[in-house]
Amino acid sequence: MTYIPNSIEARDVASLVHMQTNLRKHQQEGPLVITRGDGCRVYDNSGREYIESIAGLWCASLGFASERLAKVAYEQMRSLGYYHLYRHRSSEPAIALAQELLKIAPVPMARVLFQCSGSEANDTAIKLAWYYWNAVGQPQRTKIIARQMAYHGNTCAAVSLSGKPDMHAGFGLPFANFRHAEFPHYYRGHEPGETEIEFSTRMAGALEALIEAEGPDTIAAFFAEPVMGAGGAILPPQGYFEKVQGVLCKYDILFVADEVICGFARTGEMWGCQTFGIRPDMLTSAKALSAAMLPISAVLINDRVYEAMLAQSDRFGNFAHGFTYAGHPVAAAVALEVQKIYAEIDIVSRAKELGPVLQATLGRLRAHPIVGDVRGTGLILGMELMQDGEKRIPKLGPAIELVEIGDVATIEYLEKELGIRERLHGMIARLEKRFLFQQGIKSISSSSATSSPRPLLEAAE
Repeated sequence: MTYIPNSIEARDVASLVHMQTNLRKHQQEGPLVITRGDGCRVYDNSGREYIESIAGLWCASLGFASERLAKVAYEQMRSLGYYHLYRHRSSEPAIALAQELLKIAPVPMARVLFQCSGSEANDTAIKLAWYYWNAVGQPQRTKIIARQMAYHGNTCAAVSLSGKPDMHAGFGLPFANFRHAEFPHYYRGHEPGETEIEFSTRMAGALEALIEAEGPDTIAAFFAEPVMGAGGAILPPQGYFEKVQGVLCKYDILFVADEVICGFARTGEMWGCQTFGIRPDMLTSAKALSAAMLPISAVLINDRVYEAMLAQSDRFGNFAHGFTYAGHPVAAAVALEVQKIYAEIDIVSRAKELGPVLQATLGRLRAHPIVGDVRGTGLILGMELMQDGEKRIPKLGPAIELVEIGDVATIEYLEKELGIRERLHGMIARLEKRFLFQQGIKSISSSSATSSPRPLLEAAE
């Protein structure tokens, strides 16, 4: 046990279950307790300062505290602290936010449905795909296709959609009617001499083969993130989405774009769909929608889907779906103010300005012998740490010193060895292993860097 009995850490261990955490290890080591935030920095209960370089969970796009947003929440709570969207009820913040999202949508959309998380948004989109095909007289279309290593959330349906076996293990998931197409990771998966275009053609062909094997008239929808976040910041190879959309159009399969991570300028455009030429039937968003200040998510649907929903109301009367806190007036008011801030600071131009700096700065590491690939767009970047980058051998060899994240990644190391300056804080560091690497550089432990803020980095499984 590394925490003091009766401390806040001990109270945590005695009362909370932590997500994506080794529960046995947590019982012994306890938590890192964060007490306050200021911009990109957070502070633990001992007063130690950290540069939070993963934006929480890809979401704190305006930092970890905001007086302006706090005032908006306070004023909304004073006038209408809660109401719902059931049975024809509504509120001004929900209406205004829906209008704003339709205004900035990457393709024409008809309506917006609100939820409280990205998981719920994708879960809702799954239900709507089934609802659509029932409405148009093809109820046998129940299968949903996503991709290996994709992440779409943690509800039973959303995690079934996700192509990460570690998130299925022990839960009896995924559900039977979910399928996973090949992982479109060009660096890891291309054949010798295969170009990105040729690789994309092969990936689209594999998707079509899967559709044919399952039966085209059984497939309801295909889900994809513009950039695969939890999969390792995987950019689509050249021509990928153009070819995939050709397959989906051929078999009349709905396309759902999961913009939960990519939305709101992370890829250098307001939406990843704009960056990669995606024309979805539905779009899910969350995280930066409210800058993570309050939980809210949205599903945008096009006319095709909405007209089918209207037909179902003609048939059944009630659209029997919803969440108690969907379109919560306080969350919606804060999210609307976040959109105003994005417009004021011209967040898209800012991402376009800083993105090349991030790419160029970390791109210099391509020359390192264990860096196989550095890839990114806008303010999202992934790096492949390999034993042999040219031969794409992923296992790090014994000559490389491995140190758990947080024990070595001090700001001095990042500044001195990688050239990352404080002005670049807020970058997302996506690593393929839960380690940082050092070679020929003495480890800087937490005990020897007590005067400097430590960046918190995230690793992909």
